[in-house]
Formats: sequence, C-alpha cells, structure tokens
Amino acid sequence: MTSSAEDQLCLNICSSSSSSSSSRRKPLTTQQRWARKKQNAEKRRIDSSGEEKKKRMRLDDTAEEEEEEEEEEEEEEPDTQTDQRTPQKKKKEAVKETRSIKTSSLFKHNPQIPEILRPVVSQLKEKIFTSDSFSDLDLHPHLVATLNKVLNVSTVTSVQKQTIPVLLAGRDAVVRSQTGSGKTLSYAIPVVQSLQAVQQKVCRSDGPLAVVIVPTRELAQQTFQIFQKLLKPFTWIVPGVLMGGEKRKSEKARLRKGINILVSTPGRLVDHIKNTLSIAFSGVRWLILDEADRTLDLGFEKDLTVILNSLNSTGPSRQNVLLSATLTHGVTRLADVCLNDPVNIQVSCPASSDLTTTSPASSDLTTTTSPASSDPSAAGQSESFALPEALKQYVVVVPSKIRLVCLAAFILDKCKFSQNNKLIVFTSSCEAVEFLHGLFTSVLSGPSSNQRPRLSFLRLHGNMKQEERSDVFQQFSVSRCGVLLCTDVAARGLDLQQVTWIIQYTPPTTAAEYVHRVGRTARIGERGSSLLFLTPAETAFVTELANHNISLSDLKLQDILSSLMMDDTYKGRGKYHSKTSSRALEQETRERATVLQTEFENFVHSDVQSVQNAKKALQSFLRAYTAYPSRLKHIFHIRSLHLGHAAKSFGLRDAPQGLRAASGPSGPGARTHNKNQNHNKDPSNQTAGAKRFSTRQLLHSEFSSGLEGADGKKKKKKKKKKFGQSGEEEEEEE
Repeated sequence: MTSSAEDQLCLNICSSSSSSSSSRRKPLTTQQRWARKKQNAEKRRIDSSGEEKKKRMRLDDTAEEEEEEEEEEEEEEPDTQTDQRTPQKKKKEAVKETRSIKTSSLFKHNPQIPEILRPVVSQLKEKIFTSDSFSDLDLHPHLVATLNKVLNVSTVTSVQKQTIPVLLAGRDAVVRSQTGSGKTLSYAIPVVQSLQAVQQKVCRSDGPLAVVIVPTRELAQQTFQIFQKLLKPFTWIVPGVLMGGEKRKSEKARLRKGINILVSTPGRLVDHIKNTLSIAFSGVRWLILDEADRTLDLGFEKDLTVILNSLNSTGPSRQNVLLSATLTHGVTRLADVCLNDPVNIQVSCPASSDLTTTSPASSDLTTTTSPASSDPSAAGQSESFALPEALKQYVVVVPSKIRLVCLAAFILDKCKFSQNNKLIVFTSSCEAVEFLHGLFTSVLSGPSSNQRPRLSFLRLHGNMKQEERSDVFQQFSVSRCGVLLCTDVAARGLDLQQVTWIIQYTPPTTAAEYVHRVGRTARIGERGSSLLFLTPAETAFVTELANHNISLSDLKLQDILSSLMMDDTYKGRGKYHSKTSSRALEQETRERATVLQTEFENFVHSDVQSVQNAKKALQSFLRAYTAYPSRLKHIFHIRSLHLGHAAKSFGLRDAPQGLRAASGPSGPGARTHNKNQNHNKDPSNQTAGAKRFSTRQLLHSEFSSGLEGADGKKKKKKKKKKFGQSGEEEEEEE
C-alpha cells in the first residue's frame, strides 16, 4: 500500500512540474510501459472508428460542399496554405451543424418527373360582353336603375342577352354558359320583371311564386342577396332563403308570414314539405334549378322528385329553367321530365336552338344538345367546355413527398412575397382542410425575417357550423388578400371577388369539376390563373383534360421552390457564395425546402393530437383516391400510390400502419419487403387478404422507390381470392 501511494504522489508531482523533475523521474517498469502503450492504442482505435462513422454518415453533404468550395477556390485563387486549411475547417463546421438539425430525406428516392405530352387543343372561346345595355331590353326603368346603381352593372353579357328575352317570352329553357358569365342575373331579372308586372299586386299572403333550387348553402345565401338588391324598388315582393344549419322554427315563422321568391337547398325544402303545414305551392309560376348537374351529383335526385311531385300536384302551369356551366346526362333526363318544349341556350353556339332539334353548329361542340338523342356513353368523352379567355391554366408535376412543401412555397410566393393576391386551395376532404389550416396557421403565419406581413388562412367545408361558414364566406369576400382552404363545397356558383389564383391540391374527379373549380377566378372579364398539382403517375390526366378542349401550360417545380430564397427564415446550413452557379442555387433551394419540411414534421409530431389529425387527413385522402370513376382508374389507382411518400405530404415521417378505414388493418410484417415472409400458410394471418387493397403493396418506407413487389402482384391476387372474402376482392378488381 505504501509503495503504491508513493508512486501516485510521484506521478502527481511530475505532472505539475514536468520541466524541473524530468531528470529525477524514476524509470517505468516494463509492465507500466506496456499498460500505457495499450491505453494509447485503444484511444487511437476509438478515435479512428468514430471519424470513419461520421464520414459515412455525412458523405453526401461533405462531397457536395467540397465541390462548391473547389468552384469558389478557382474563382478567388487564394494562397496555397490557406487554401488547404479552409476546406478542412468548413468540413468540421458542417459536421457540427448537421448534428443539431433533424433533416428530412425530401429529395431522395423520388420517381423521375416525366415530360408532359400536351396535345394541341383549340379551346372554345365564348364572348362575355356585348355592346348592348339593360336599357335596350324591355325592363322596368326602376329595375334598370337598380342594376346600374346598386349592382354596378350596365352592360349585358352574352348569356343575358340570349336568355332574358326567351324567359320574358314565357318559354322554358336550358342555359349553358361558362363560369362567371352572369347566369344568376339572366334568370333573376326576368323573375323580378314578371312578378312586378302582375296586374293584381303581389302580396306576402300569396306564398311562393318563384322557387329557386341551388345545391349549396353558400350559393343559396349569395342568390338570396342578389334578389334582395334587385327588389329594392319593389318592396311588396318578399324574398326568402331556406337552408340547412338554420333553425327550423324561425324558417317556419317566415313561411307563415309569406315568401314570394323562395331560394332553398333541396334537402331543407323537402324537410319543410313534409313537416311544415303552412308551405303551399299553389301559386308557383317559376321553377329554377341553378347548377342542376351538381344538385344531381350530390344525391338530391330523390329530393328533386319530391319537390317536383309537390309542385305538380297543385298550382297552374309554371315556367322552368335549368342552368349550369356543364350539363350532364342526368340534367338532360331531368329536362325531359320537368321542362315543356325547352329552348337550349349555349353561348358558344352561333344561335340558340330547340332541344328537340340538333343544329350543325351545336353538334360540333357537344353531343348532348338533345335529350331525346343523347348517348350517355359518348357524351362524357367528347363534351367540350368553354373557359374564360382571361384564365391562365398551369400544371406542375410534383413527387408525393414534395407536395406539401411545394404548396407552402407557392402560397408564400403569392401572398407573403407579393401583394393583393387571393388564393383558393381545393382539397378532397374536410379532414385535409382542417389539417392544412392548423399546420399553415402555426408554421407559415409566424413573423418572417424580412418583416413581411402575416398570412391569413381561412377554411370552408361541409362539417362546419352554418354560422361559421357564413362568417368565413363573408370575411373572404371582403378581404383583399388571403388563402381559403376548402373542399368542393365552394366550387359551384360562388362569386368571390378578386380571386387571383385557384390551386387544385388534389385533382378533380371529372373534367366538369375542374371547370367549376377554376371558374371561381377570371369572372366577368377579370384576369385569373389556376394551378393543378399532379404526381408523376398522374400526368395522363392532362390528356384527359385535352379531350375536353382544356389546355394547360407547364410550371416547373424548381421555379416554385426557388421562392424560398426570398426569406432567410428557411435558410439551410450551407454557405453558397457563388451566385452564378445554378447547381449551388438548386442545392440551397433544396436545403431550404428541407428545413421547411422539417418544421412541418416537427409541428405534426409535437403532440399526439397533431399526429392523429395528420393520420385522419391521410386516411380521408386515401378514401377519396379510391373514389375516382372507373374510366380514370388507369390514372388514379390506389395501387400506384406510394403510401410512404403520401404520408410525407401530410407531415408524417413514416407511413402509419393503423389506417383501417382506407387501407385496412395492417397485419404483422406489413412493412417488410422480403418475399419469403409472404408465404405464411396460417389461415388466421391470411384474413388480411380480404382488405380492399393490400397494405403490403402500399406501406413502403419513404426511402424506397416504391417499385418493389410489382412482379408479384398476380400471385398475391390469387392468394387473396383463395383465403379472403371473394366478394370484396372481386368488387375491387372491377
């Protein structure tokens, strides 16, 4: 013990005064020298292995930075000694900074973006304005003055010029014209003109004299407000609106007092027909079905039957009008039922013609000019649509992983780095609207480093309360800039002022739905633009739109992401001083996009509720993806969807396995790609084969290319039929 203590004391003294006691230090024994050598060798081995590991982890980053630094050295030509030292220092700094940043593999393992084949399309052109004024028509002077002073319109549009005289003559009509051409006034003016001209003055006790059916609550409110303005000189004519979300008791009270022009959604009107005794249709002279095709698409066909039966049971003969920008086979069947010798008004045709006869001019434009001779199989393929001339239409091909960042970069470019832009973003579900609204409000609405104004995000979908929906509609209508995230509930008829961009974040289910979505901008001669998001597997949808005479221009993904260079909030770790190198700019743009994606993912994974919201949004997205019509399944098929990449576009770092409603329960090993593990003969494990589509083909990691297992699809289908419920599987394959 004493000898070891003395040795330890000797060592401490030697370490404190090595210069003075080096000559008097005792020589080390052979055992001590061997132990010291062993310790030094162990330290060197640990250090070398640690450096190799770091090198492997940061190989891509350091290689890219070395190339950029070599470019800078060639331009600046510094001294050789400093030139050798600076790359090593920069490497060490980069490694230190990357340790603290949790990055996302955003630009790796993405499918290649193909070139878009755009067929040559000659778009239908429709003249909006004419040289005529409302004073040239046979209208009451007070009505003309109201149009000029209250509604601020003096020039008649083409659809109004053709429709108003026909309706004033008492004829039934089917009106088809492009979005934003003034179709509402084309039937509202004749209704007001005819009711105010009745010899025995109209009073409230007469009950409904005109019934207007619209598909959505917002459109009902907007139509009601237009009638209110038109009726200012004629106060004895009372308009009213019935729609879901309002109190039935107050609506019944208004019906008892009397409503002469009744605007309603189909469901609420049927409710009052069945439950309100005071409603009577004995005096109805007008029936107007606005956006008739959408009313049928939403499943209101039975409700329309109830309404028509109630109108036909009592009352005199009435005048019927159907209006829409797109007329489907259901509308032509409806026209056969409720219209009497109607006139078909299409502004893109040289002249209107009776529906019972097909003119050569109109047959070039559509195959459904006559309900009696319409062919449902051919109509959907060759029907052409007229779009506003001032509308610029773009498409961008974005890999699934980058969709969220691309949308955010576009919004920042148009609303934060530019001024006076109003954007409408269409998504496929209410859950996706809620998710994007919460995410963008938290991440993008914060203060930027360049003192830019804060972004304003609003949401609109069918699951919101009516009072909140009305407030959002009014707030977005009067605002000068902002972003409205919505479903297709806002795609029909809404006249939102000064909307400059329409973004279709999820593609529409039909070309007609595309027309109505983009129709929220470029209204009544104003300018507007639209942008359609497609993945590389969905580019054939451009050809589908071209079959309907819709032409799109290509917008590059890099051009959208480059807007992130305008705000240092999303600055990456790289330091690129070369402004002329396109590769350096592209790399820095990618780094900034990765930083923004990482912020989104950090917010989503910050608490359990945010993760659940993202999963619900992904789930609803998958459910909507399976709902595309069969003739578009070759473009939008669930088996071509990479679930790992799709999850990335909802801020999830990996594809969740618990998506029961859309992808079914994920069995054990659902995320593996080993083919040997798929040959499990246990019937209890094979029950997962009865799912609507296989999670084994969908639940890919974000780091895979998404092409694995494509060769074994036929074998897997056979196994599903053998062990699963054949009824569900046959339904999916159809």
